[in-house]
Amino acid sequence: MKVLPSFLIAPIVTLLLSTTAQAEVRTRTVEYKHGNTVLEGYLAYDDEIKGQRPGVMVVHEWTGVGPYVRQRAEQLAKLGYVAFAIDMYGKGIRPKNDQEAAAQAKIYRSDRKLMRDRANAGLQVLQKNQLTDTKRIAAIGYCFGGGTVLELARSGANLAGVVSFHGNLDTPNPGDAKNIKGKVLVLHGANDPLVPPEQVLAFGEEMTQAEVDWQLVAYGDAVHSFTNPEAGNEPSKGVAYNQVADRRSWQDMQQFFAEIFQFKKP
Repeated sequence: MKVLPSFLIAPIVTLLLSTTAQAEVRTRTVEYKHGNTVLEGYLAYDDEIKGQRPGVMVVHEWTGVGPYVRQRAEQLAKLGYVAFAIDMYGKGIRPKNDQEAAAQAKIYRSDRKLMRDRANAGLQVLQKNQLTDTKRIAAIGYCFGGGTVLELARSGANLAGVVSFHGNLDTPNPGDAKNIKGKVLVLHGANDPLVPPEQVLAFGEEMTQAEVDWQLVAYGDAVHSFTNPEAGNEPSKGVAYNQVADRRSWQDMQQFFAEIFQFKKP
């Protein structure tokens, strides 16, 4: 076996390391505004991909922008998309417990126009990013965020599709479904007590009457927050992580994106 001299090995190792470092997910905090409210989102993209690519807006759970939603943005970046996790609450507003989270979420659930406008402010940031193919943008959301992306779609936002993970499906404005421009995918825990069967049925009727291209996938034995490991493992509480549903829902989202984006990571 021929052994390379050490003075040749070192440059080769350095080259390999530098090449690896060049192909990675880049992230940064992005400050923007909705009216006078300062917001702080999180951008993620793969710098190995050159030029524009589909964009995915991510909306957080009721706890606000945190490690979980940032991780999801990074996962989307690894799939080849430019991902932007928006901030619905405002810079520095990060609920510390369920009571604070419920109070913040209630502000927007009680005022759907504000919810839509605040989400649209984040969408505009993604649309203006030079890496984003503005003809191929989707929005996904978790829990509170799932309901938010559905409201954004109902507002007539220019989206190729939206995906709700264990989100609320109700709306005070069901007639607005006629404004939906893209396709809709709802990923739902079949045993979710926070989104009961009557709400699911009403949503189906709403989408059907508006002639929306929609799908709903219900995962057996899954309750609310089934994608989040921090939700615990006690389904009897109505909120719990389900590893199988988490994996399947992520795969279902990817299949949905393959359909609406017609994009394959280089």
